[in-house]
Amino acid sequence: MTPKYELRDLTFSYSDHVALRDINLTIPANQIFTVFGPAGSGKSTLLRILNRLVDLAEEGRLEGEVVLDGHNIYAPGTDVIALRRRVGIVFSTPLPLPMSVRENITYGLTLAGIKDWRVQEELVEVSLRQAALWDEVQDRLDDPAASLSGGQAQRLCLARTLALRPEVILLDEPTSALDPISTLKVEQALQELKQNLTVVIAPHSIQQTARLADQAAFLLMGELVESGPGHLLFTSPKDRRTEDYITGRFG
Repeated sequence: MTPKYELRDLTFSYSDHVALRDINLTIPANQIFTVFGPAGSGKSTLLRILNRLVDLAEEGRLEGEVVLDGHNIYAPGTDVIALRRRVGIVFSTPLPLPMSVRENITYGLTLAGIKDWRVQEELVEVSLRQAALWDEVQDRLDDPAASLSGGQAQRLCLARTLALRPEVILLDEPTSALDPISTLKVEQALQELKQNLTVVIAPHSIQQTARLADQAAFLLMGELVESGPGHLLFTSPKDRRTEDYITGRFG
């Protein structure tokens, strides 16, 4: 497996609180990598570290290395804006921009310097198809994004991120507020997307983790308990704490 990310002796603290401690982890390319654990285990922090959103945190302090394709993204001189185009993120609460469905996608493209309307229109359709939304909105592209259902709005946010052609997409509990049908559509879209990019997701449930994980990592109170192929972690965990969590003894 080709590594996309390598986390080396990673520790991250907010003021006096250690959110992640001594994390060593490899995230392979073109797979769905799930990060799971109870609330407060550091999942969201880990995702934000991968595209340097933690730079926005007051009093945040990072030690160690986060290596993407052989380069430490926290090295001096790193172009953070370019990094965030390579590594997109989708959050649990869908936040469409207050504009049309089409403009939700073209706005970011324009900011990124992609201004040819023909290229924009092509990327609108491609990204909506990748997010499993095109068939539902192709006749509503000029409608306000606010008119979409919750599940559609979440997939629009996914399409908006995909339009910038990222190499990695990070998802923080992206289906936690969605109905089962919308959840299934998002999961099916992710299975297709991993053919061309790397997916790192903090699922909202153990069941979703088990369904999606090519590789998985279990975090507990900021520490990496174990990681490995998803099917092994869920059938033959090495650590008793992992077994206790996935069988519902705590969490």
